[in-house]
Amino acid sequence: MKHEEKGLSIWQLTMLALGTVVGGSFFLGSSVAIRAAGPSVLLAYIIGGCLVYFILTALSEMTVANPASGSFRTYAEQAFGRGAGFTVGWVYWTGLVLAMSSEATAASILLRSWFPALSLPLLGTVIIILVTLLNLLGAERLSKLESGLAAVKLLAIAAFVVIAVCLVAGIGTAVFGGAGGQGGEVAAGYSVLTGEPWMPGGVGGIAGSMLMVMFTYAGFEVLGLAASETGNPAVTIPKAIRLTTILLVGLYLAAITALFLLIPRSLVSEEVSPFVSALTLHGLGWTGTVMNIVLVTAILSTMLASLFGLGRMLRSLADEGHTPVWMRDRSDIPYRGILVSGGAMLGALGLGLMLPQGIYLFLVSSGGFSLLLVYVVIMASHYRLRMRHTGSSAQRRGMKGFPYTSWLTIGSLIAIIASMPLIPGQGGGLAAGSMFVLLFAGLYALGRFRRRSPKQSRQPVRPLASVSTLSPGYAKAEMSEEWTDDKTRK
Repeated sequence: MKHEEKGLSIWQLTMLALGTVVGGSFFLGSSVAIRAAGPSVLLAYIIGGCLVYFILTALSEMTVANPASGSFRTYAEQAFGRGAGFTVGWVYWTGLVLAMSSEATAASILLRSWFPALSLPLLGTVIIILVTLLNLLGAERLSKLESGLAAVKLLAIAAFVVIAVCLVAGIGTAVFGGAGGQGGEVAAGYSVLTGEPWMPGGVGGIAGSMLMVMFTYAGFEVLGLAASETGNPAVTIPKAIRLTTILLVGLYLAAITALFLLIPRSLVSEEVSPFVSALTLHGLGWTGTVMNIVLVTAILSTMLASLFGLGRMLRSLADEGHTPVWMRDRSDIPYRGILVSGGAMLGALGLGLMLPQGIYLFLVSSGGFSLLLVYVVIMASHYRLRMRHTGSSAQRRGMKGFPYTSWLTIGSLIAIIASMPLIPGQGGGLAAGSMFVLLFAGLYALGRFRRRSPKQSRQPVRPLASVSTLSPGYAKAEMSEEWTDDKTRK
């Protein structure tokens, strides 16, 4: 009982997940989806929420059966072999490291408007070092900080919805100040939608917006990586997943609906946050500074939670023998994984200064592909493992509509990945991500070939013994269903 009481709570896990998910992609990137689909983007957010629910349900089912620190990487290895676990783990780690280095650059640009004397490289370096040091404090302390940062973002979204309601009711200017909109009094409410086409891009517009919508949901996989930090994953993880899904979908739908009651689609710019544009249109220009503060908070929160996951992913790779020996870490906090990941982010920040901008953006855009690839892998691993263990208690409590919902989710995710070249700037992400998949698959194949060489085959016992002692999660694969049934009977 003492062990079950320790670890992250349901609320801490939820705030950790929201800290990763709600970031600049929503506060800034949602404008791209709005421009593509108009008011019908609400349908895209509902579809995206359904996909998130199915992915999280699949992840929850596997996590309850085997709460391994490697999460989806470990499950891919159990389902498809060591090569799949190696490739997925390193593609995810590399893509996220590059993406977070670009987030550090974005935060530096925002901070420089307040501290013009400081250079962008210096600000970016300080941000990455700070995020790394905070992660070294451990999951318990980090979750408290992450809860505070996530609360700022959630309150900002809730405050926007409240302000929108006041503006629609005609009391916004009196309550929040301002002197009317640009060029005089601007109406707010259903009249803004009058004459606005509900589906300006047709079904194609909704499909084209799905990529950016999924990016605004991206990051929830940290729930699986945090499973090893909870005292009772069988209870905590499923509840945290349900709470995360409800809060995410509810807040996003409320905020986007409020947007369409304040600003026409034609006035939304992809270069400015749609929330700032909407409030400025109604004479609340002071919100620009507030939104910049929220954006910096959102970016720092995302970086903190992402590095949390990166450190644990690297520890999982090390435990399976997929890294050099010196990277193995047996402490509760994966110090080496966190430090190596933080160092890699600094290296990626340096690449951004040395490489031509086009090449660097090509590499950085792989982060989006790596996240979508992970979601496909989660669903495919769940399908494979569940088909392998038919008739178990996990099957009765798990995903509804299996296997049809699995096929539908996998097909939808593949379609979204295939649409990446249709979105300006995302074609490079598909190309760079595919390049990393081929690179790491090739590295694994090369390593396996070298291990099978005549020189290596003379000593087969030692490497096999070392792997078995370092792979408790892998060894649990065949016992996961019995373990689950055991827990149910108790």
